[in-house]
Amino acid sequence: MAAPSSSRSTTLTATYTSPTITQTFTHPLPSSSTTSLAQKTAYLSNLRQSMTKLQDEINAFLTKKMEEDKALAAKAGVSDQVDEKKEEDFYGEEDPSPTSPTCYDIQGHVA
Repeated sequence: MAAPSSSRSTTLTATYTSPTITQTFTHPLPSSSTTSLAQKTAYLSNLRQSMTKLQDEINAFLTKKMEEDKALAAKAGVSDQVDEKKEEDFYGEEDPSPTSPTCYDIQGHVA
């Protein structure tokens, strides 16, 4: 006899926090209590799709946020010069400087 499946709902959540804004992104996931190989494969496929959607939403949000910040800086007369060396050093990674937003891993721990 098969074990009863759990109907517990799970969510994939990421939170962006900066000194001026906090934004939470959430995607529902099916129950992870799977027993067969087909169920496990389907669950992992759904998880991957949800991760990709979550990543796309975060990227769109951050792009919009950067454009807003640039517009505010231009309005205030702040130069739009970018520290090319710093940009290159941290390309695709979080800048560890104290003014950068706080990042959290999937369990909500500060990364």
